[in-house]
Amino acid sequence: MKLTVVGCSGSYPGPTSAASAYLVEHDGFRLVVDLGNGALGPLQRYVDPAEVDAVLLSHLHVDHCIDVCSYYVALQYRPGGFDGLSIPVHGPAGAGPHLARAYGTPDAEANLQRVFDFRTLDAGVGEIGPFRVTTARMAHPVPCFGVRLEADGVVLAYSADTAPTDALVHLAEGADLLLAEASFLDGDDNPPGLHLTGREAGEHAARAGVGRLVVTHVPPWHDPQRALAEAQGAFAGPVELAAPGATHSW
Repeated sequence: MKLTVVGCSGSYPGPTSAASAYLVEHDGFRLVVDLGNGALGPLQRYVDPAEVDAVLLSHLHVDHCIDVCSYYVALQYRPGGFDGLSIPVHGPAGAGPHLARAYGTPDAEANLQRVFDFRTLDAGVGEIGPFRVTTARMAHPVPCFGVRLEADGVVLAYSADTAPTDALVHLAEGADLLLAEASFLDGDDNPPGLHLTGREAGEHAARAGVGRLVVTHVPPWHDPQRALAEAQGAFAGPVELAAPGATHSW
């Protein structure tokens, strides 16, 4: 399994990174997990958009899904036209109509469905290509799913967006790598039910017994080094910041 960080900025694109997007590859299969603002651009450094095998959207906030609209343009109007293949897009209920409204034309929903096969994502266990996929509802104001990907004995867990929750601990149990958000900082007056701090990301990693923690989704207005330090103070294993272009392979 190989993980490539395409974009890792929290809430909106920053000066050095697009919003959330991660490319996970195994046995020739290419899965894009989230496709937030600005992510389609750097994604093309790593894969031809027409050669992506599937997309998984953790939730329908703009910084995790909106570049599916641009992805449609890239596929439908590329020179020579799209070859008619329908790329599966696994997302919360209503993902297709939601993105069609964002695209903004009267025929957008029908057009998007010519390129994408929207499939409803819910909590549970299933398969996408070679991956065993376990999803669990996270603590966030909209339906949002943390993701556990397993293939050939390797486990990657992704928090998506979440406040502290036992569901993330269970989802990430024993994972080789936990990709966990850290949108908030300790000591701030953080609203409940939205996001983790770096310390909380570290605490979840420690409780889950993961092998490595990668801190992601730090908004541009925060110091990522502070988020990293908070996580390191709560988790004794290897911790690092997500960075565009960074890869992890097993």
